[in-house]
Amino acid sequence: MCGFTFTVFLSVFQLLPTAPFHILALGGSTFASGLFLGFLTYSSALSAPATGALADRLGARRILLTSSLAIAGFSIAYAVIPDYRISLALVLVHGVFWSGLLSASAAYLTNMLPERRRAEGIAYWGLSSIAAIAVGPSIGFWIFRFGWGILCVGAAILNLIMAAIAWRLPPQATPTREPPRGVGVEWRVLLISLTLFMYSFGYGGITSFSALYADANAVAPKGVYLTTLAMVMLVTRPLSGRLGDRFGHRRVFLPCLLLISAGLAVLTVGGTRFWLMLSATIFGIGFGTAYPAYVAYVMRHVEADRRGAAFGAILAAFDTGIGTGSTTMGWLIGNYGFASAFGAAAALSALALPYFLIADRRFTPRSREKGDRV
Repeated sequence: MCGFTFTVFLSVFQLLPTAPFHILALGGSTFASGLFLGFLTYSSALSAPATGALADRLGARRILLTSSLAIAGFSIAYAVIPDYRISLALVLVHGVFWSGLLSASAAYLTNMLPERRRAEGIAYWGLSSIAAIAVGPSIGFWIFRFGWGILCVGAAILNLIMAAIAWRLPPQATPTREPPRGVGVEWRVLLISLTLFMYSFGYGGITSFSALYADANAVAPKGVYLTTLAMVMLVTRPLSGRLGDRFGHRRVFLPCLLLISAGLAVLTVGGTRFWLMLSATIFGIGFGTAYPAYVAYVMRHVEADRRGAAFGAILAAFDTGIGTGSTTMGWLIGNYGFASAFGAAAALSALALPYFLIADRRFTPRSREKGDRV
């Protein structure tokens, strides 16, 4: 699963940071360049509850194999499409398979993990995606020098490798009973997960525009923010998973929300190498620790045969935030500049903590794990 996930994110993080430059080269605006990630994540978010529930019914392994092959085809299509507007239309379909990939892989992994070490297991698994993020942008920009088509072909090859890995995974048992009617979406999880929407808004802007921000300030390499972010998360996430299992996932999650907001606020000060790396460090500690702690906390209250649907709800909130951040911040940058855009992201992420406290009290069952009472 770590090998599969590393390949998934190595592929996508070669495309995402370079796609805005390709769209600009095709005559698109800054706003249009943010729509590539925005449309991908919007489509993923809207389809995630359905694809997550489908993974519960058909089996996660089958969804992983199908999605990997489909995304390989999309990568080839991006290489030959001459109009950025057609690519933006195609990425909406791409997002449906992307949501299936993420929901199914998360559900498959969670079924392997013992509950008492779930946050630690998710944290270790997350290292594979972080490692890919650490090297993916740099590799992507290096390949991009030889042409967008070559980059897309390389991404397609990686997706075929993903399919081969998925084919080798042992199948897991699918539930024998039909889920009750009317519960295809985990609404309770979705409402609590709006917390993720608020802080992933800024992550969407970072993914799409941190390289452009560095380029505007003559900082090289352009992928320094994402590389620093990944390195910080690689160092801190293994420890954070153990802390969540030992002291309470909720107690670890709450301070992370403050760090995320602070890291985004640093970007409003400046875009030099110092401020970029300082922001990536603060944001990386909070962002990298928040997800495994949150997932482990929420999954305590979800039945095993509903985990695909629950991850679909989490992904819906998370990806909606990324997509909204990418598109909205593209417009803000084009009209008001980078500092204003990142300031807006910091302000929205600051609301995540009070919202979570209210939503958690209302929608989470009162049984708490040790250390999670406040």
